[in-house]
Amino acid sequence: MVTTPSPFDRLHPLLRHHIVNSLGWTRLRPLQEQSIEAVLGGAHCLLIAPTAGGKTEAAAFPVLSQLLYDDSPGFRFLYVCPLRALLNNLYGRLEAYSTMVGLRTGLWHGDVTTAQRRRLVDHPPDILLTTPESLEAMLISQTGRARECLKRVRTIAVDEIHAFARDDRGTHLIAVLERIQSLTNSPLQRIGLSATVGNPEDLLRWLVNDAAGPRQVVQVEGVNAPADVQLDYVGNLDNAATVISRLHRGEKRLVFCDSRRRVEELGVALRTRGVETFLSHSSLSREQRHAAEQAFAESRDCVIAATSTLELGIDVGDLDRVIQIDAPTTVASFLQRLGRTGRRPGSSRNCLFLATSQDAFLQAGALLRLWQAGYVEPISAPAFPAHLLAQQLIAMVLQEGRIAQNTAFDRLNRVAAFREIEPSVKDAILHHLISRGFFVIEDGFLLLGDSSQAEFGRKNFLELVSAFTSPPVFTVIQGTRELGSIDQNLLWNAKSSSRSILRLAGRDWEIASVDWKGRVVHVKPTKESGRPLWLGQGQALSYELCQSILALLTTDDSPAWLTRRGTDALANAREERRFLRSAPHRCITTTRGLEWHTYSGGDTNLVLAHALAHLLPATTHSDDFTVTIDPDARPTFDRIQSCLAGHDATALSAHLQPSAQWLDQLKFGSCLPSEVAQRVFVERIKLAGV
Repeated sequence: MVTTPSPFDRLHPLLRHHIVNSLGWTRLRPLQEQSIEAVLGGAHCLLIAPTAGGKTEAAAFPVLSQLLYDDSPGFRFLYVCPLRALLNNLYGRLEAYSTMVGLRTGLWHGDVTTAQRRRLVDHPPDILLTTPESLEAMLISQTGRARECLKRVRTIAVDEIHAFARDDRGTHLIAVLERIQSLTNSPLQRIGLSATVGNPEDLLRWLVNDAAGPRQVVQVEGVNAPADVQLDYVGNLDNAATVISRLHRGEKRLVFCDSRRRVEELGVALRTRGVETFLSHSSLSREQRHAAEQAFAESRDCVIAATSTLELGIDVGDLDRVIQIDAPTTVASFLQRLGRTGRRPGSSRNCLFLATSQDAFLQAGALLRLWQAGYVEPISAPAFPAHLLAQQLIAMVLQEGRIAQNTAFDRLNRVAAFREIEPSVKDAILHHLISRGFFVIEDGFLLLGDSSQAEFGRKNFLELVSAFTSPPVFTVIQGTRELGSIDQNLLWNAKSSSRSILRLAGRDWEIASVDWKGRVVHVKPTKESGRPLWLGQGQALSYELCQSILALLTTDDSPAWLTRRGTDALANAREERRFLRSAPHRCITTTRGLEWHTYSGGDTNLVLAHALAHLLPATTHSDDFTVTIDPDARPTFDRIQSCLAGHDATALSAHLQPSAQWLDQLKFGSCLPSEVAQRVFVERIKLAGV
């Protein structure tokens, strides 16, 4: 009788031995088994499983097996993550796996010292955990030695790929991968790792770009175990802190907030109630975050309040509860957070929503309706990345010293998103860069000009590329201890103030001095209450979420996940908005003018408002739910319909004008002609329901 070999049998014998004997595993998880055939078969893969589904090992084990059959030197396997904290968290695990089979793993990101990076280049490990920005740094390194190490890369795994694909970092990542591909002598195998997404085939196509070879989505569905999900209305953050302090005592609770400011405020409120509380958000120093996460992992009766930074798989030990203050903006994000619970045998997935306002309550309820219906948002990269095209052109000249003017865009056109930009736009960008002194032409080659050297020299270039939409930050220091950072924009008020208080690391501080040149803020403790100095950037709600809010308000059902207070809050919200059921076309006239309650989402309403401002003409305003038209225009719905008739989405969007603030925040926007920079804004507005 012939026995069919299992996928496990395809792994290298040494790796199989250590999985069984060193790790003590009796079997692989479903995704880990299914990925072996695909990865060892050379396919580009997207590996999808719920949180804690073993995705890291699903990618790492077959790649380790490949490395054991090929002993060439240099970085051979790149493992890319969106967050340094996630890299730090995974490093110990992957280092243990590689060490047990005689391979080496290294870590390279912005917190790794120059001496450590030099050692990595001198003695390249087989596996390198890194970020796209660090890969860019290797490519443009002056000595070129780090770039030489990248010539031996054979496989790249991108963890939490959905976090990249939905913003500019994703386009930058794909461009960097293509530049690495041009250095190697063989195709790069690409592996993406993600939790549930709405369009996996599209996501894999985006990752693979134009790379040759088979492609395969390997997906394991989550166990359809019941989840204990509740939505409560508490009215404000102070009440939320009271509920958290009284509920689930003796348990470990992870509380998600929508901003760093809210994390800090909640931390103070919980500590005043005697709750052992830790904080985690991006403006805390690495040491502060690590200490908090480590202490939380080792404690029992405690809370860690965090932004979405703890959504992406960072291990903080076994959790008992996940609590959500207000609501995330996507079902995918909710699934990530829900998946942090239910990992221990005998435990179940759970999430308690505590809404601090009526708007947040409705958003949470609408999100849960979409979740119940099985909806997960499709992920797509931002359209028309012209600013990144310019950035990559500068990067290639930094990398190579010069490139031929007549073939400047040839290699960049390997990136599908760049290839879709019209040749006339590319010519306009190149002409702008030359006329502004970013490039000079010498014997038909592009070289960096004085403007590029001043604005995008290597150090400044890497600062800009590190975060495409974040303003510069100042480091906050008490004595010799680094506490975290705050946005530069918020310090201009402090500059003219005799005394300013800020809140950071769960404590209040008085600003003692500001070193504007060194970008350092010195603080000292204070007993006065502070307000966290951060600018929150509102994110437009999607058409689908707004339509779900409309359905929640205009139906009569009482969802099972509502608490008693939640049931009362929904009844009150429905009563306040009863006009949505009766008003023709959901239009009402108020002192502000005609309010058209479209519930079409922030992007669509912005387009409608700008278009009507020109077509009526009139003064208009919009938000996620409503387009308001000034009464002086004597608006009626029939007149609105008449103005919009015959205009498709392209015609309506032509009336959009980006704000000066948006253009100022567009990294590398100075590399674009003004009309191209404005088009970046227009192309990224997602129009739906029109």
